[in-house]
Amino acid sequence: MILGIVVILIGFILMSLDGQDFGFGFLGLTLGPLVVFAGFVIGFFAILKKPEEAGDDN
Repeated sequence: MILGIVVILIGFILMSLDGQDFGFGFLGLTLGPLVVFAGFVIGFFAILKKPEEAGDDN
């Protein structure tokens, strides 16, 4: 879950680093949003993943 949050933050930082006016460059319109979306997907799967059973030696 923490990895997803870190990836989302990296995506927002990438979007803020775009040098074009109003963020209309590659970082602001393409790469940043894709990285943010990947972070949300990681977080979604982290929430839905079942924890492994500890101590089940059968």
